[in-house]
Amino acid sequence: MKNKYLNIIITFLLVSSTGGLLFVFNRNLSFLIFASVIIFSLFYLKEEIKRSVFYSLVVTFLIVVSLFAINFIFAANPQSLTKYAFFGVTIFTTILTLFYFNNQNNKQAFLNSLYIVLKLILFHSLLSFIAYFFIKENLFLIDSKYHESLTYNYLFYFSAKETSFINLFGIDFIRNSGIFWEPGILQIYLNILFFLEVSMFKRNKWLLLLIILAIISTYSTTGLLLLTIQILYFLQKSFKNTLAIILLFLIGMPLYFVFSANMNEKIYGDRESSFQKRLFDLTQPLFIALEHPITGIGLDIDRFHEVRKEFYIDANINSMLSEVGIEQKIKTTDRGSTNSLMYMLAGMGFPTTILFVFMLLKQQIIKNDKIIWFCIIFLSIMSEPLLFRPFFLIFIISGFSNLFFKIINHKKI
Repeated sequence: MKNKYLNIIITFLLVSSTGGLLFVFNRNLSFLIFASVIIFSLFYLKEEIKRSVFYSLVVTFLIVVSLFAINFIFAANPQSLTKYAFFGVTIFTTILTLFYFNNQNNKQAFLNSLYIVLKLILFHSLLSFIAYFFIKENLFLIDSKYHESLTYNYLFYFSAKETSFINLFGIDFIRNSGIFWEPGILQIYLNILFFLEVSMFKRNKWLLLLIILAIISTYSTTGLLLLTIQILYFLQKSFKNTLAIILLFLIGMPLYFVFSANMNEKIYGDRESSFQKRLFDLTQPLFIALEHPITGIGLDIDRFHEVRKEFYIDANINSMLSEVGIEQKIKTTDRGSTNSLMYMLAGMGFPTTILFVFMLLKQQIIKNDKIIWFCIIFLSIMSEPLLFRPFFLIFIISGFSNLFFKIINHKKI
């Protein structure tokens, strides 16, 4: 029983470290608490250390840190040691978390805990969304250097961005972000919960309905797309053709209207700036990477901003986009990238990026329906700056660890 509660606490901290407001407003202290809780739990549980697991993760740590060190030394621009030291802290905490769970006899410990944590996040987000209509006059602003948020007595949180306030079919509401700094992050975890519920757990229809409603409440284009992809995949996998078509129609029509309204507003309407930013974050880092293909320009976010500000895309790209009815209006920017995969490509170059994506594909945490799982994770890191945060990094680390685990065990034989 003590394992269960510690597992849930550690998993909650893992999820919160990747987009949670707890870590946004208290990053250094939160990471210190996170690492301390894991170390305490390892000593408290007193489980025998599995040497193959330990050695494989030690090798993984050395390899991954070496890749970041090489990038730091050979990047096209001078880098901040402080920024890379934080990457080291993130890698260490992530590996510590994976070791904590892999060292347990229960191989499902992490997924069981993740399932519980994500359900709690779901229920809180739905309560938060409903509560807004009754408490919106009693919210106050909290802020830090990088973010500001509206809150009601630190129980419910809402984005303070103007684009978070939506009018859909005549109804005014605020996009649901739960305990995260942005609605797009909440939808990722809700889509992961949908996947776990359908692929690995109970397939509770009422819970699935609540998840769908919660994803719609985020009003996230990526969230609706991921949900639609999952519904299509699992329906064609589980039902006969006739029943699948009927269910697709019943579920798909409302999703289509919401998705269509969302896309029209983003491409042509008031929220066009969001679409333009994501389009620019997709194209510009690619061309930066093409000019620095081996080691990239480095991951120091301040240096990255400086390069972006002075880097202009070939005009031919805009001509190609206009042929499919899309106009790229942003010429340059000094802000960070919402697309963490393309940020890695520009920052670390093609070889390391390809290696990391391959290890993400070879992860061993999720073993059911791995293709659709990869699609969820891949599209998520393409839409949010989360790849180098512990929750997503743990899947890359899992791929490395599994490779070295096989090598170590093979040598023993």
